[in-house]
Amino acid sequence: QVQLAESGGGLVQAGGSLRLSCAASGRAFSNYATGWFRQAPGKEREFVAHASRSGGVTFYADSVKGRFTISRDNAENTVYLRMNSLKPEDTAVYVCAASTSSLYYTDRRRYSYWGQGTQVTVSS
Repeated sequence: QVQLAESGGGLVQAGGSLRLSCAASGRAFSNYATGWFRQAPGKEREFVAHASRSGGVTFYADSVKGRFTISRDNAENTVYLRMNSLKPEDTAVYVCAASTSSLYYTDRRRYSYWGQGTQVTVSS
């Protein structure tokens, strides 16, 4: 069992930056690959970014590539999402998730554990 808790969301102007954190507790965090997803009102949850168990391999949705950076600190059991050049369309609840594999990393069904999410609102 892995428990995940996100923090760092908030209200920011377009062009600004935020760093989200996801603190993990429970089973060895380094055994799990991690992903960030987001869900805007009235829309399905969508993939944002993924990091392998070591953090050495990362993947991004095309919509955030070059603006967002996922990283993790296994010693601190934490995964981060640095978000730069934020746009109003980035407004959503951001949720972190843990998976035993990096295969099919965009597929929500591959993730066994989910946090509650943190709200990010980008004003124009």
